[in-house]
This record gives sequence, structure tokens and C-alpha cells, in this order.
Amino acid sequence: MSEFDECLNLGQLSGPVLVFGGPYSNLTATQAMMERAKELDIQPERVICSGDLIAYCAEPQETLQLIRDWGVAVVQGNCEESLGADAPDCGCGFEEGTACSLLAVDWYQYASQKITNADRAWMRNLPRSLDFELAGRRIKIVHGGVQQINRFIFPSTAEAVKREELDFAGGDILIGGHSGIPSGQKLDNRAWLNAGVIGLPANDGTQDGWYLLITPEEERVRFSWRRLSYAAEQTQQKMYAAGLKSGYADSLISGLWPSMDVLPAAERAQCGQRIELADLVL
Repeated sequence: MSEFDECLNLGQLSGPVLVFGGPYSNLTATQAMMERAKELDIQPERVICSGDLIAYCAEPQETLQLIRDWGVAVVQGNCEESLGADAPDCGCGFEEGTACSLLAVDWYQYASQKITNADRAWMRNLPRSLDFELAGRRIKIVHGGVQQINRFIFPSTAEAVKREELDFAGGDILIGGHSGIPSGQKLDNRAWLNAGVIGLPANDGTQDGWYLLITPEEERVRFSWRRLSYAAEQTQQKMYAAGLKSGYADSLISGLWPSMDVLPAAERAQCGQRIELADLVL
């Protein structure tokens, strides 16, 4: 299936719009995200998740059900693609034999045992991308890349790659997920952004997740990255109780990933450094 297939067009929205990624079976963080949206008075039809509802943490089915009950739009991530097809692994794009690949075995098997056939069918039918317009800007949301669902694109990824993705998208702003690190780069009158994820920290030494708030301002659009705090210790204890002790449980508290195999040198060098992101206005 091509990433160009099954694009859901949300039409013209009247903002603000909230975008987040990677709930990762972290029910407590997902509940906190839902409460934050309510505090901001952002209705479900203006909330979008960039995929990977189910991954490292201990409550895959509960997290999936909460997202479904919430009624927000969801892009299919590689985890939804793999679990939906009952594939043998998560399809995250980790190189075989790396620490990331080995760490994925336990949580993927655990999650696959916890979900139902109805859950798999729902995940199979998720759109591969979402489009909408806001204040005259065309915005597309994908999981990894436009043509490759598990493509890793980081803050330091070459500008040419981001321009290529924007060309494929055919819009003004492209928002991806998958890499787990929030970022944004303005490219002339266009931009490539990552909203960040809520289910794990961003390898910056803090316990916070991240989300992106998109606010129309007359003829411009403001993109603001916000931190999401929640009771990480609660999620960690649930992982321990479920036998998920492969390193991700500790990362919830330390704010550091158990492996940096997928990271480019620039992001490895920034491990443990608190992320600070300025608003981007287009």
C-alpha cells in the first residue's frame, strides 16, 4: 500500500488544533493528554494523533479504547500497521540485531496478546495520512514519511530530505511522528514539523511528553510545542507488574532512552539535554 492511499481529508478547520503522537500503551499519559485538551477547550474533532497508539507500556488495549472513545482522528503508524496485520514484529524500522530491535520483542509480543481481533480490524482501517486547511495553510500529517510509514526524520536530518517529503506531500506544512523527538524547521514558506510523543520522554533527561498546538492568527498560523507532565511513576509500576522490564520502564523516570541506535550523531550528542523549542509562525 502506498502512503498516498487512504488519506483522510478533514476539510477546513477553525483552530486551534492539537496534534500528538506515540501514546505507546501509556494510559496515564493519554488520560493526561485528553484532560489537557479539555482544559484548552479543544474539541475531539480538532485533535489528531500521528499514530503508534500501542507500543512500549503496559496498557495497550485500554489506551486504544480510550483513544477510540475520545473520538479524535488517528493516522496509522507502523505499530498499527503491524498489529493490524498480525505481523511478527513492530515494523519500526530498527536494524536487525540492534538493541532497539531486541528491546522491541517483549513489548510487541505482550501487546499482540492483549488486543482483540476487532482492535486489529480497526487499526487496519486507519488512514495513512490526514489533510486539513487552517487559516489558508494546507497541512498534512503522516506517521514517518509520506511514502514510508517508518521513515526516521530527526531535527538534524538533511534539509533536502525534508524538502523532498514536502514535495511528496504537496502542501505547505508536513507534520510527522515516529522519531519521538519534537522539532520544527521552516523551509522558505513551508515547514517540516514533528509534534513529539506523549508515551515516552524525548531523551532529554525529563519525564515529560510533548504535543503541538496549532493556532490561527489572522493570516498566519502559529505552531507551539508544549510539554505534557503526568504521573510517570504510575506507568512505570504498571510496566513492572506486567513484566515489562526491558529498559523502557526506567526511561519513563530517567528521561533517557534505553538505546540510541536509531539516533544520528547530532541527537546522540544532545542526550540528556533539556529541549527548548521556540514557536514557529508561518
